[in-house]
Amino acid sequence: MESRYTASARRVLGRRPFDHPPAERGRRRRRTPALFRKGPLRRLGRLDRWAFDQVAAAHLPGLEVVLPRLSRAADHGVLWFTAAGAMGLTRRARLRRAALRGSVAIAVASPVVNVLGKHAFRRARPVVDLVPPIRIRWKLPTSHAFPSGHSASAAAFATGVAMEAPRAVAAPVAATAAAVAFARIYTGAHYPGDVLAGVGIGALAALGTRLVWPARPPVAHITRTFTEKVMITGDGQGIVVVVNGDAGAGEGAAEVPVLRSAAESAVGLVRRELPAAGIVRPGPDEDLDKVLDEAAAHAEVLGVIGGDGTLNAAARAAVAHDVPLLPIPGGTFDHFARALGIETAADAVAAYRGGRLGRVDVGVVAPVGDEDAPEHELIFLNTAGIGAYTELVERRERLEGRLGKWGALAVAAVRTFRHSEPLPLLVDGRLRRVWLGFVGNCSYGSRGPAPTWRRHLDDGRLDIRLVTTGERVPRLRALAAVLAGHLHVMPGYRAWHADALELAAPGGGLRMARDGEVTSLPPSVRVGKRPGALAVFCPPTPA
Repeated sequence: MESRYTASARRVLGRRPFDHPPAERGRRRRRTPALFRKGPLRRLGRLDRWAFDQVAAAHLPGLEVVLPRLSRAADHGVLWFTAAGAMGLTRRARLRRAALRGSVAIAVASPVVNVLGKHAFRRARPVVDLVPPIRIRWKLPTSHAFPSGHSASAAAFATGVAMEAPRAVAAPVAATAAAVAFARIYTGAHYPGDVLAGVGIGALAALGTRLVWPARPPVAHITRTFTEKVMITGDGQGIVVVVNGDAGAGEGAAEVPVLRSAAESAVGLVRRELPAAGIVRPGPDEDLDKVLDEAAAHAEVLGVIGGDGTLNAAARAAVAHDVPLLPIPGGTFDHFARALGIETAADAVAAYRGGRLGRVDVGVVAPVGDEDAPEHELIFLNTAGIGAYTELVERRERLEGRLGKWGALAVAAVRTFRHSEPLPLLVDGRLRRVWLGFVGNCSYGSRGPAPTWRRHLDDGRLDIRLVTTGERVPRLRALAAVLAGHLHVMPGYRAWHADALELAAPGGGLRMARDGEVTSLPPSVRVGKRPGALAVFCPPTPA
């Protein structure tokens, strides 16, 4: 029978009960550090030990076996890094960001606790007289007790995940983290105060990641329109879906089979869920813009499977014919679809069936003097870039056939930093030497040369960011600024919001990358906005 002595009996006997595991019988209570032997901390220490005794004496049927194993699984962060790996294998960007933020938070919290905290306080581990042997299934740790490293890692990961992931994922992770923290007390490894301190440090470490990596909202805000009515049918009657199976990859690129597989998976889901929807596949020699224009002219809803470049072309057709656009992810990045909260084809089908329509702004680029001629306008949904960004995209496209998307991007980035030179441009009539230019459709919340998320898609503003420099670019400083996401430390960095921007290349040859597609432009152009020009389907705001 298991012994259950009271705290007073333990002090009288001065030794552990004989039924305690042999490995622990010879362990003596280490002396309490002076910090905990006086004043308020002494009273807190007594309260802490009393709370530990209460938990140790508690009997929770079913948890005697589960909690020790859960605590063991969290050793060295194995439990959390396994969960991060599982989330990273999904195709959902929010879960991948959550996994990365949680892992970074652990990397910050762990050394703070184990290297600094434990050696600063040197608190002894609890005496485990009242803990039944069944809970102590492995050798107890011999390091200092305060603060709890397991609890810090658990809280860091759970807080990091909660900042990025939907509630359906964040809630079970938080419950598991709470169970791990309680298990450290229940198995006799820590006092409650150790655990609370660890939880606080872990949560602060996760929140601190926002200083260098701001958390992004799950979706961008769009004002819902109630005046427009679209016939929503259960079988998809009236939808025409244009499929660009090669979206996001160059000819012969290594990722083409993967992207084609993703596009085919999306097509299969649309055919199952919306069997009456029309599916259009442009041939290799067909003009995608013409195909989209014809589809929009005959559709109640224009759907498109492809990446941001394909969505750009589809948006122009949808605006011209004033039909709602249904984005179905099928590219590499899918920035616009994800800003709407559509990360998979299933999300797109749910958005259509929910019938939730909103109107988003469209960025436009037109030759100066032809701003009122829609046929001469070029649009962008996400960003328009000039200077080094255009060179980066062009080099990446040339290398994709041999290196694939990510390899080409890495090599192109290195070459661009080594060889790009500032361009003389007239910016709103003032001559500047522009090394990097970024124009965002609506205000972007993230930092860096190419921000990726927005809080609103209908704020009526352009987000303009320029890096102007002299004859030579400070390349090492530029590289550090780009990698750290703090482009504002670059000399010549300027950022502002406006509703229009005029650009002119005195020597001609103005080139711009719109939503990842490079286009040659007239020498003088005006970048502006068409507020609320595009009607889109979007799912309800996720929890």
